[in-house]
Amino acid sequence: MSITIRQTRFFVSPVLITASMITMNMEHFTTNSSAQIKSGRSVVRAQHGMVATSQPLASQVGLDVLKRGGNAVDAAIAMAAMLNVTEPMMTGVGGDMFALVYWAKTKELKGLNASGRAPRALSIDYFAKNNVKQMPEFGMGAITVPGAFDGWVTLRDKYGTMKLADLMDPAISYAENGFPVMEKTAEDWEAEVDRLKLNPAATSNYLVNGRAPRAGEIFRQPNLARTLRQLAEGGRDAFYKGPIAKAIADYMKANGGFITLEDLAATKSEWVEPISTNYRGYDVFEIPPNGQGITALIALNILEGFDLKAMRSEPVKYEHTLIEATKLAFADRNRYIADPAFAKIPVAELLSKDYAAKRRALIDPKKAMDSLSAGIINVGSDTTYFTVVDKDGNAVSFINSLFDAFGSGIVAGNTGIVFQNRGSAFSLDPKHPNALAPGKRPFHTIIPAMVLKDGQLCMSFGVMGGAIQPQGHVQVLVNLIDLGMNLQEAIDAPRYRITNGLNVLLEDELGNSVIEGLLNMGHKRAKPPGALRSSMGGGQAIMVDPVSKTLMGASDPRKDGMALGY
Repeated sequence: MSITIRQTRFFVSPVLITASMITMNMEHFTTNSSAQIKSGRSVVRAQHGMVATSQPLASQVGLDVLKRGGNAVDAAIAMAAMLNVTEPMMTGVGGDMFALVYWAKTKELKGLNASGRAPRALSIDYFAKNNVKQMPEFGMGAITVPGAFDGWVTLRDKYGTMKLADLMDPAISYAENGFPVMEKTAEDWEAEVDRLKLNPAATSNYLVNGRAPRAGEIFRQPNLARTLRQLAEGGRDAFYKGPIAKAIADYMKANGGFITLEDLAATKSEWVEPISTNYRGYDVFEIPPNGQGITALIALNILEGFDLKAMRSEPVKYEHTLIEATKLAFADRNRYIADPAFAKIPVAELLSKDYAAKRRALIDPKKAMDSLSAGIINVGSDTTYFTVVDKDGNAVSFINSLFDAFGSGIVAGNTGIVFQNRGSAFSLDPKHPNALAPGKRPFHTIIPAMVLKDGQLCMSFGVMGGAIQPQGHVQVLVNLIDLGMNLQEAIDAPRYRITNGLNVLLEDELGNSVIEGLLNMGHKRAKPPGALRSSMGGGQAIMVDPVSKTLMGASDPRKDGMALGY
């Protein structure tokens, strides 16, 4: 059985590339490139510090922290809290988070896995007894224990310099006094009205007289403000052992949920060693499973055997090659990724160049593949992404998510906390590595990544949006490394997104001749569940200029955000 991951409208993932991408023509990163894609925006440039988020107010909050002397981690936590307020359908303390941290002084690169686990009362047997054959997409059965806030605190404790209360204060203020809703946010919110009406607490906390707030309307969240204030004052224990924990557990018990005080108290983030591959001289790092970052690395290994730069003169062949490599990587993703504490995952084998060569040989240059299987190895859609680089060159690539829009659709009473629906990614096949089990972390779509060269930071970036994330990582990196686009162009460039079988989403900007050529090769153009642009991810990026060593930032026009520096 393979994992079926729904398409979501949301985004998520991080990557870093380093200051010495010497094998590329580096002038592409400092001037307008000669690539075919021309961005409507310039790259943002600054000397001392930079942030890039999907929401302008969050970017401003992060930049303010940097200006006040906070470091990259301080700014990241402040922005995470702010996005909980300004993009409540995508992120928050009721979800999970992952981060990569590059520390310039020691050249240390660390990963943080703050993904939550299945409640102890939730098991395959429970669903079997109730004649449920597939994990529910929404509702109580889809909720895993939130890990995000533990991740925020863990990150601050190791690297931060400012008090948690000071970092969360801007978010508390905006939740209490209100903020003007952005256009893309209003669009995403409007699409979820019917689902929010199914849960009384969701209706009272996140609808205005039964409707979504409109673009430009001031939206206030007094309940969330009160919760964030308690968390700012009480820290981790407030959420996992104290008043918020009790409120969550009481709500669950009264409404047929599964999370208990014991589940919350047992939550703990994990520092992990990133996994990597070398792509044309650049070390690309991702968080290891249970996240899907390995998918991007597998695809890059496959693509490394093609001369993509030369192939760009044949755009149909070029896009076909990228799509087919991605499909092969996803076949492995769906077969092998799970919680490594519960299943042996052949990471080294999947990332070997020999394995990539075998998979590469399966690609037919003239015909799309269907019904792909994973390679045989012996084994013993809600999200916000943002990134920040401080004056000392420290960088954080950060992603926080509820999975679907408003996650499970369940809000914990008057706490204002929206619960994620990450449990929906589990399999109910007991033989699958990602089978549901009490205390187990599910397969996860949100992924941070970094690319380094010679141990030096070059870029921190991510692409949000469920299954688009590893696909977005690959496309942005190839745009930069193989095609010589500048940072903004690489993010703006039209994207594909494979779905299942021969189906693939294609942005119109690819051009009619390219799209028609792909269809003639057997690809089928899928229809998105909503707006096409919403299915294509939203990228944020910061890069170190290889010549001046100043910072360059870019933000995806598919979202409301911006890069800011000083």
